Amino acid sequence: MRERGSLRSRSAASISSMTLRQISAVLPSDQAWGVWLSRQIVARIMDTFGPPLTGTHVQRVDTRTSDGRRVIGEWVFGHGVARTGPDSAIYFIHGSGFVLCSPRTHRRLASWLSHLTGLPVFSIDYRLAPKHRFPTAADDVRTGWDWLTHENGLAPERTVVAGDSAGGHLAVDLLLQSDIAHPAALALLSPVLDLTFALARTRERLRRDPAIRSADAFRLVELYCTGIDSTHPRLQLDVAAGRPLPATLIQAGGAEMLAADAIALAEHIRTAGGTCELEVWPDQVHVFQALPRLTPEARPAMRRVASFLSQALGDNAIDQAAG
Repeated sequence: MRERGSLRSRSAASISSMTLRQISAVLPSDQAWGVWLSRQIVARIMDTFGPPLTGTHVQRVDTRTSDGRRVIGEWVFGHGVARTGPDSAIYFIHGSGFVLCSPRTHRRLASWLSHLTGLPVFSIDYRLAPKHRFPTAADDVRTGWDWLTHENGLAPERTVVAGDSAGGHLAVDLLLQSDIAHPAALALLSPVLDLTFALARTRERLRRDPAIRSADAFRLVELYCTGIDSTHPRLQLDVAAGRPLPATLIQAGGAEMLAADAIALAEHIRTAGGTCELEVWPDQVHVFQALPRLTPEARPAMRRVASFLSQALGDNAIDQAAG
């Protein structure tokens, strides 16, 4: 891995600092129009710099588990991936600060993972704050996992879990639950660990995040957590004292404040007895993997994620030329 990011990715970070960071500072997250506009801006960025791959097939899901819980999401099949009878799959949990995004905004990541691994991806469409507060998103993620592994007959050990940003927090919360049978592996992109953003603030003093201030990110996440003690065990995840997580790969950008969360999470996973590979990609922004038109490092990073997940399932057939 290079000691510095590419010139294109460093330029993108500088532009982001002059635009997106300033916009996020002035949009009022406590106003419905501010949340709506933030969602539109993020969706436009994702569509422009990370459009889905050609040949992607999407199958919408809106169903219920046998005990009546509702599951909403979508199956994403990359080009050439079989659409019937999978015996392995990826469970994808998108990020959003619990507020902003959806499977639609993250379809590039899902379709890319599918294409690179040859596996279908189920992307859960969990309900968002501020309309739906804690623990709604976490409950929806649990319901999606139960539906995938119980109703669809997929053995947990033949699945892998991937998530980015707040989706990383939701993924870890899911796998810390004592009654959850673990998947073969876990891949996290710029995961949030500390919802108080104390770790992020420490990192921010050394280098400011080009996309958002820690104070603005905290206000966004508070829309999900408001009224709940920050020490609640489903919010302040005690990974180090919890059950060992499955083999984990964590990637973060060196330019983002959440690199501190990634580093801490990797340490906590190892303390608990799990194995974790940590990659901090120099000069990269938050979830840079979703923006291949913005940063060339997205492609090698995603090939690395796909290889890690496929190897965990015992399948090393990766299309290295994809994307």
